This record gives sequence, structure tokens and C-alpha cells, in this order.
Amino acid sequence: MLLAPCIEWQFADHPDLADRIRAASRAGFTAAEFHLWRDKDLPRIAAALAETGMTLTGICVDPRRSIVDPAERAGMVAAVRESIAATAALGRPPLILASGFRVEGMSEADHFANAVAALKEAAALAEEAGVMLLLEPLNTRLFASMYLVSTSLGLDLVEAVGSPNLRLLYDVWHSACMGEDMAAVLAGRIHLVAHVQVADMDDRHEPGTGTLDWAEVMRTLASLGYAGGIGLEYLPTLPMAESLQLTRATLAV
Repeated sequence: MLLAPCIEWQFADHPDLADRIRAASRAGFTAAEFHLWRDKDLPRIAAALAETGMTLTGICVDPRRSIVDPAERAGMVAAVRESIAATAALGRPPLILASGFRVEGMSEADHFANAVAALKEAAALAEEAGVMLLLEPLNTRLFASMYLVSTSLGLDLVEAVGSPNLRLLYDVWHSACMGEDMAAVLAGRIHLVAHVQVADMDDRHEPGTGTLDWAEVMRTLASLGYAGGIGLEYLPTLPMAESLQLTRATLAV
């Protein structure tokens, strides 16, 4: 499987993100990912991508806006539109969306309906531009009132929107924090998952430093038929070369 380090947190001995892309390339990677883009030097990043042949597996829509709060919908759609335009020079990478927080007093049905309506608008922009949107469930450990903290609900939203340009980002660590059974929540719907991210329990470090059974995680992905990439979205505890060696050995890829 394609592995993509999260250069927001990794190769941090290089202050410049473009140099982190070069460092990831020297470490044998062909892809990487990072978080927000507005605080980054996009021309330098584009130059590093062109120089190395690296691709990006995900960048967050920036600024982050709610998909469930009608008062934020126009801002969310604008953020998607601006993110698509701004990242075109980076190869039109997938754009990651979180849900935003629950709206006090709003019913579950209205939360869902608002999310579907907002995501349909965003997906229409993505279809027009040929960009993939990745909807990411998070967890209540980090965000107590986040709306989308369930893989099953995220997949329900993707199905309800019905766009080929909206898929789920399944984060193993977020899912484990929510106590989900990975095989159960993904069964029959792995075709709706376009990207997977990994980190170990409990503290979001490299695979092999915590309590998750990574052999079982990788077997489950393979048995379900997942063929996408793996984003290494973890906070390293070891020097980068050792961290990556452990991660690759633990994931057996």
C-alpha cells in the first residue's frame, strides 16, 4: 500500500514544509499529506512536488467551517471553493472536511439533513473541478461536541449525498478512540472509503508503540478489499528514521 507521512508533524527537523517534502522523498516516499494550507508557502511546496515527483494524499479545507450549522453553510462552501482553487497548483489533492460542532437544540434529523445539503453543494464544486472530498469522522476525546464522530454515520452521509467526488477518510486512531469495531463499521461499504490514516493508541504515536493490533488492522483492510493509501498521521516519539522503520515493520508494507 502507498504510505504517506504527515509532514505537518513529521520531518520536523526541517522548518520549511517544502524541505519536508524533499526529506520524505529521500526517505523513500512518493506521497505526503499535511493539514491547513493558508499558513503555508504554496509556491515553494509546488516547486518541491515538481522537483521530487511527490504527490499529496490530503490537505484540509481551510478555513474549517460547519456542515451542520446553516449559518456557516455559505462560509463552508466558500472555503471548499477557495481550497480547490488554491491547491490546483499542488496537483488537485483530495480535500479533507470535518463536520463542525453540534448545534444546540437541533434534532438529529436536522443535523443529518443540513449536513447532506451542505455536502451536496461542496460535492458539486468538487465534481466540476475534478477533486475528491474526504469526509473525516473525528472523536469525542479531542472534540466533545463534534457532530461526526461515527464511521457508520459518516458512511451514511456519503451514501446520502451520492457523489463520486465525496468519500470517507477512515482514521484508525479516531475510530479506536470511539471504541468502534473496524471490521463491523466498514463491512460492505469499503468502496466508500478513499483514504485511511493511522496512529497507535492511546497517544497517537507511531504504529508499534501502543496497544492496537496492527496485523489485524492490515488484515481487515486487505480482506475488505481496501486498495487506497495509508496516511501516517501520527506524532513521532523516535528520531524520524527509526520512527519510519518501526512503522513500516509494524504495518508490514
